[in-house]
Amino acid sequence: MDKLRNYDIVFSGQKNGRHEFQFEINKAFFQLFDTEQEFSAPEIVADIIMDKHTTFLEFDIRTAGAVNLVCDLTADDFRYEVENDLRVLVKFGEAYDDSEEEVITIPAADHAFNIAQLIYESVVLAIPMKKISPDVSAEDLEVLERYSPKETEEEQPVDPRWEALKKLKDKN
Repeated sequence: MDKLRNYDIVFSGQKNGRHEFQFEINKAFFQLFDTEQEFSAPEIVADIIMDKHTTFLEFDIRTAGAVNLVCDLTADDFRYEVENDLRVLVKFGEAYDDSEEEVITIPAADHAFNIAQLIYESVVLAIPMKKISPDVSAEDLEVLERYSPKETEEEQPVDPRWEALKKLKDKN
């Protein structure tokens, strides 16, 4: 976690109320995580609003910017605008627990909260599963759909030799 220390938000000593933070997110940020990225050349700004209350913290994380993606159809690079909002409630307890989706528990003795993982997740969730360049025309997609294998709902007949082998296996 030491390499992510630059993304600590110190709440101890802050007054109750709204506090704003901003982080520039680039390639160096993603290199801090030991995962391969499906994008390159990230230029993203993370705007963080922390609303401090007496017994809990609210974080509103807004990421916006652009990354380079590789089109799944043409293998060409294209620039993709990313934007995502993530809201998280941080409450104090005995030990760190992030098993709930929108609530994170941190030890009551902590004086700072590291926001790096949440920024990372916010950006990664904004990347589409299917990456299609805006340069791909509707006609190209139609041709692709026409020649793509079709799923059929009818069952294919099973080779009787496989059925016999399956029966032998089931007996054992």
